[in-house]
Amino acid sequence: MEPEEYRQRGKEMVDYICQYLSNVRERRVTPDVQPGYMRAQLPDSAPMDPDSWDNIFGDIEKIIMPGVVHWQSPHMHAYFPALTSWPSLLGDMLADAINCLGFTWASSPACTELEMNVMDWLAKMLGLPDKFLHHHPDSVGGGVLQSTVSESTLVALLAARKNKILEMKVSEPDTDESSLNSRLIAYASDQAHSSVEKAGLISLVKIKFLPVDENFSLRGETLKKAIAEDRKKGLVPVFVCATLGTTGVCAFDNLSELGPVCDAEGLWLHIDAAYAGTAFVCPEFRLFLDGIEYADSFTFNPSKWMMVHFDCTGFWVKDKYKLHQTFSVNPVYLRHANSGAAIDFMHWQIPLSRRFRSLKLWFVLRSFGVKKLQAHVRHVSKFFESLVKSDPLFEIPAKRHLGLVVFRLKGPNWLTEKLLKELSSSGRLFLIPATIHDKFIIRFTVTSHTCDLPQHYLRSVHHKCMRKERRNDISLSLITEN
Repeated sequence: MEPEEYRQRGKEMVDYICQYLSNVRERRVTPDVQPGYMRAQLPDSAPMDPDSWDNIFGDIEKIIMPGVVHWQSPHMHAYFPALTSWPSLLGDMLADAINCLGFTWASSPACTELEMNVMDWLAKMLGLPDKFLHHHPDSVGGGVLQSTVSESTLVALLAARKNKILEMKVSEPDTDESSLNSRLIAYASDQAHSSVEKAGLISLVKIKFLPVDENFSLRGETLKKAIAEDRKKGLVPVFVCATLGTTGVCAFDNLSELGPVCDAEGLWLHIDAAYAGTAFVCPEFRLFLDGIEYADSFTFNPSKWMMVHFDCTGFWVKDKYKLHQTFSVNPVYLRHANSGAAIDFMHWQIPLSRRFRSLKLWFVLRSFGVKKLQAHVRHVSKFFESLVKSDPLFEIPAKRHLGLVVFRLKGPNWLTEKLLKELSSSGRLFLIPATIHDKFIIRFTVTSHTCDLPQHYLRSVHHKCMRKERRNDISLSLITEN
């Protein structure tokens, strides 16, 4: 493909993307396909000769779209948001064209320096402490863009592990590091994301999941008791992952209690605010950040709610040197004239190379501004919650926070499981389940910025729930008795 054809085809693709996103609400949100559906539509091997672009372009609708879950659809209520926006798409177009591998400052100064500046912007927007800023006289920390919160949690745990092992080596210099590692233990609530468990599996650090209170929040006394018990067993507590906005019910661990415990006991406090972090652009939601001053690291996804499309995860640390001692390698071919004086983000992450992610974040922050992003966050699911509360057949087993409502049919779990199955069978709505205290629940999130949440739309969702329930061969007496 030559430049002139690229220009023509690029315009066609932009038109296609505009049409797709503008009309995505008309598509079935979940695909009606089975595993392996694509195999019969593709040849066994790659073509020996070039195919025409017209054929390639035509196969988008024929082969790709039938198997796509449309995350930008206003009928997408599963998981948490994964939003995009026109400025974000334009940012990635430019990043893809530049295609730099920003592992060191020298490999692309603009890639490194724009990231440092927008991460400082973002930290200030969220109300994070000055210790997380690159450009502050009292800070030795800063922010970096990772691919996912899962990766950020792993990076934080690896850094905490390395730091604790170095501390232990002072008093036990002859002990093998693997033996020291086997004594380490980390903590999270039983509502924490599965990525915390995976980080423990990769790092070979034991993870203990602690019970929560009636608001699904991990409290300081629970953590303090677990630490004391484990120290008596000869274990070495090293790390706590506090969640702000859990996956199941968007609950918030109590930072103001957990922070002082971590500080007194010498534990690394990592905060996972994957979904809820965007809400902190609004001052009224920052009460959940009480205790943030105790944090060693903080992460959230602009790719969820801030309209900066995946992948784009903000990760901040208060001490960048603890990352360096964990991830630094320094072969001669990666050294440059400004090594040591400039930030080299290869020392802040697991992979060496990195994309120019900060461009799309920069475009979004400038295009919307803080005020419009605040207005976007304040647009939540209050009305749907009121509809569910008004119906005697349903219950809401956990308090609504931000844009997540959880609900269930009163009675045994199988009623709600059957309701969810029937709701999902049409492909017109996408919701997913969770469990809290052994109760099967349905999660409803507002995941599309194209969904303006008119009352008639939310009522239609509610009415679909009601119609599906009444089609079941279940008597109302059975429901109420259970």
